[in-house]
Amino acid sequence: MDSDICVVIPTIRNPDCLRTYVQNARDHGFETDRLFFVLVTEEFCDTEEMEAMLDEEGVDGAVFDGPARDEWFADHGAAEYADLIPEASHAQTSFGLLYLWANEFEYGVFIDDDTAPHEDVDFFGTHMENLAFEGQIETVSSPERWVNVLYQNEDEHGLYPRGYPYAAMDETVETESTYVDDVVASQGLWTNVPDLDAVRILMDGDLQGQAQTRTEASDFGTDFVAAEGNYLTVCSMNLAFRREIVPAFYQLPMDDNEWDVGRFDDIWSGLFLKRACDVLGKQIYNGDPLCEHNKAPRSTFSDLTNEVHGLELNEHVWEIIDTVGDDADSYAEVFEAMGTAMATGDFSDWENGAFLNYCGEFMLDWLDCLDVVESADAGRVPAAADD
Repeated sequence: MDSDICVVIPTIRNPDCLRTYVQNARDHGFETDRLFFVLVTEEFCDTEEMEAMLDEEGVDGAVFDGPARDEWFADHGAAEYADLIPEASHAQTSFGLLYLWANEFEYGVFIDDDTAPHEDVDFFGTHMENLAFEGQIETVSSPERWVNVLYQNEDEHGLYPRGYPYAAMDETVETESTYVDDVVASQGLWTNVPDLDAVRILMDGDLQGQAQTRTEASDFGTDFVAAEGNYLTVCSMNLAFRREIVPAFYQLPMDDNEWDVGRFDDIWSGLFLKRACDVLGKQIYNGDPLCEHNKAPRSTFSDLTNEVHGLELNEHVWEIIDTVGDDADSYAEVFEAMGTAMATGDFSDWENGAFLNYCGEFMLDWLDCLDVVESADAGRVPAAADD
């Protein structure tokens, strides 16, 4: 069976997490031949050991540190776009999107290296079932036009995930049943350490970046979608998606920028994706499969340093993109409209507003890069043709 699922794992600490996901697939009878693993890492990590792990597990895959990524860009005629992928940043997941795009995988899966699948759940199988789902499902909305993905037990734990705007808190949750038939992304949620921002972790009394309040499987009820016109946080630690969304799912260049903005790459890419889904009539499925998030202790103040420069911007990004792209009929067209709005807008009233202009330019370059990579691969002659 040819691989049709590209599994992207950004890792500098725990590449061995791959083993637990491969074992989960085998335990539940999911064909590991369908999986191709892309480990995105750095030059200071042991890439040979990672390659040996792929061999030991008997799965296909590739390892890309900084020099290997540069070589890949050059081989695909896209060397001028190598700076789309920041160094030593979680936003390196975008390289996985490029690899998926160039090799025409039908599906992608993002996995963080501090997670593990629940043993009693078929991780990959459930994600694939979600992407194929057609039927009635709970749809969630609020007058604030934001959905807390932890809403189902919020009265007990009081948690709001990283990236949820402070202005949208204390919302009234509204639910109803709706029919969906075009799911393009499946966001699995998380037990153990919740995915919170540093301010909320501090308010929870934790100085080690983890939060004292933890989540359990019982905190999550039925699976759901956010209603059209409502936004939600999308975390890439446990996420599956269809190839078609790649043009609108770029993970923005975080951490290594003159404004020192970090930690919003997957959050803002989720906003772009939700806007594109609303324009094109697609859905993002949320809930199972849960994963266990085992975030390592680290200074909450260190995370705060990375996040604080973008906190005000995070309150407004969704408002910028919410008014553009209505007439688009493709992910690329919606993303171009959003990128243009970001690149040309006047955001000087906000702290570090110029960073949004910077992001907009990268968004437009992303679309150009996809075109270059696609053209380069279309022009390649298969080796067999030379025989």
